[in-house]
Amino acid sequence: MPKQVVQPAGLAQTRLYSHVVKGGDTLYLAGQVAQDEQGRLVGAGDIEAQAAQVFENMKLALASAQASFDDVVKITVFVTDARFREKVSEVRARYFREPFPASTFLVVAALARPEFLVEIEATAYVG
Repeated sequence: MPKQVVQPAGLAQTRLYSHVVKGGDTLYLAGQVAQDEQGRLVGAGDIEAQAAQVFENMKLALASAQASFDDVVKITVFVTDARFREKVSEVRARYFREPFPASTFLVVAALARPEFLVEIEATAYVG
């Protein structure tokens, strides 16, 4: 089955990458950041607000391929400060329920734009 590229409505449009790529029964979500549909930053300097926007963007991306957080099998969380772990985990708990997906949490020097504090990518199984 050939791969299918999805550019979900409600997410900032870009020509640089695809938000969602479906390969067979697997969805690959590009790292989502705290920006609205127009590409404006949401939650400047506020990790909780940024994390909430990231998960809302993930929700839109998943829905565009008829999937939900229940279908997510793996996430990778990138933050710019280790102190953000607790707040990101609190926000994540609003979106995922047991059994939780596999998860990797990384602290990085920077993200694509200096104002981004968190970015999360995901893989989902929809078979």
